[in-house]
Amino acid sequence: MSVELLKDRGLWRTGALIDGTWITETAHGIYTLNNPATGELLVELPICKEAEAEAAIEAADRAFRTWSQTTAKHRYEVINRWYQLVVEHKDDLATLITLEEGKPLSEARGEIDYAASFLQWFAEEAKRVRGDVIPATKPSQRILALKQPIGVCAAITPWNFPAAMITRKAGPALAAGCSMVVKPASQTPLTALALGELALRAGVPAGLFSVLTGNATRATGGVLTSHKLVRKITFTGSTEVGRILLEQSASTIKKCSMELGGNAPLIVFEDADLDAAVEGILVAKFRNSGQSCIAANRVLVHDSIYEQLAERLAARSAELRVGNGLQEGTQIGPMIDEAAVAKVEQHLRDAISGGARVLVGGRRHDLGGAFFEPTVVADVNLGMTIAREETFGPVMPLLRFADDAEAIAMANDTDFGLAAYLFSRDAQRVWRTAEALEAGMVGINTGLISSEVAPFGGVKQSGLGREGSQYGIDEYLEIKYLCWDGLQPAD
Repeated sequence: MSVELLKDRGLWRTGALIDGTWITETAHGIYTLNNPATGELLVELPICKEAEAEAAIEAADRAFRTWSQTTAKHRYEVINRWYQLVVEHKDDLATLITLEEGKPLSEARGEIDYAASFLQWFAEEAKRVRGDVIPATKPSQRILALKQPIGVCAAITPWNFPAAMITRKAGPALAAGCSMVVKPASQTPLTALALGELALRAGVPAGLFSVLTGNATRATGGVLTSHKLVRKITFTGSTEVGRILLEQSASTIKKCSMELGGNAPLIVFEDADLDAAVEGILVAKFRNSGQSCIAANRVLVHDSIYEQLAERLAARSAELRVGNGLQEGTQIGPMIDEAAVAKVEQHLRDAISGGARVLVGGRRHDLGGAFFEPTVVADVNLGMTIAREETFGPVMPLLRFADDAEAIAMANDTDFGLAAYLFSRDAQRVWRTAEALEAGMVGINTGLISSEVAPFGGVKQSGLGREGSQYGIDEYLEIKYLCWDGLQPAD
């Protein structure tokens, strides 16, 4: 059994966490969770719907009333204990991620480091929430601006980073004094439940952090977005679902932060360090089997180096080891499910029919199931689906450009603007291009841009708000203005 792989079997939770209690049965039955690498049954979990969402929200409201009155130092101490427990149980949490999501253990351990960093960072930020004293317009007045926690928050999180996408939201929410109800993706609830177990061990009060299980996301999501006690919605996922959540939240005017889909361009100029570019492209494209919102979806290469770079990328991609993430040395795990594989195949068919060339890969892996070969496709153009839509798989399309202006125009020719990347050794070109790119984040001579200290988020249809950094906690705070009049001047 998979639970036997854990050192601490108490982290294998098979029920929803509501008001500090583990709920293993509901009136709505159960759903099954399978390992994407083997197809084997992992666990059966209870399905939560409206009643369970209501209970979690009401518990979160009760917990918020007390937690919001605690000192920043106390919140720091509790969240920091949670951070320490996540670090202590890193290997077990990584194993859970690999079992339910498929990514290689090495990447899963990296995700736990990343997830823990948000708890550590925002534990510290709890002590740094400050207001202002504003010069008044009258001698008898004093004007103050206070920052106060917004209240009950609801988080709907994706399957591709099941630990980090929770701590990146829960860390600042709890640090600000808020409570949070989490609806993790139905494909990856085990990691969320283990985080909930560690939160309880750390002293997070009952109801302050709840986790709803089940595949009835439409039902639970509808309650989270419409309930009057929920003051904020935070979501990471597709733009299509983000639009729906924004519409549903409009009736109660909730504060919303949305980290949505991307179509990240990666530009390689003719003066780039090609060794660095190859390494950066491989990381930006193939991390988590290409299933990342900031994955390089389009690699734009200058004409003069196109064939050389294409050859090197194809050779390196062919060397990547595909396999079960639990096996040491695996670099590319399975895709999340059959629908994801089918989408990759459809994008490839469209590209090939339009004249694109598959340099390496291009088909399901011999391992079968949800495994797909790392793929490099040349002679792609902006009219192809693979360049217009987020493929979300291990497929690297290569496009040509002739000059800087064309590269920038191609990069910006999308409704999305989450991440972008560029490789160049010309400082003027770097500044000029980075400022011109319509993206919330730009990686320069690197394919790794995620960090707890940096503001993560996009522009255009890639989202609203920022996560991480000193700006991230502001998403969970309201500003209250105090006008104090009637003060007498000193004699």
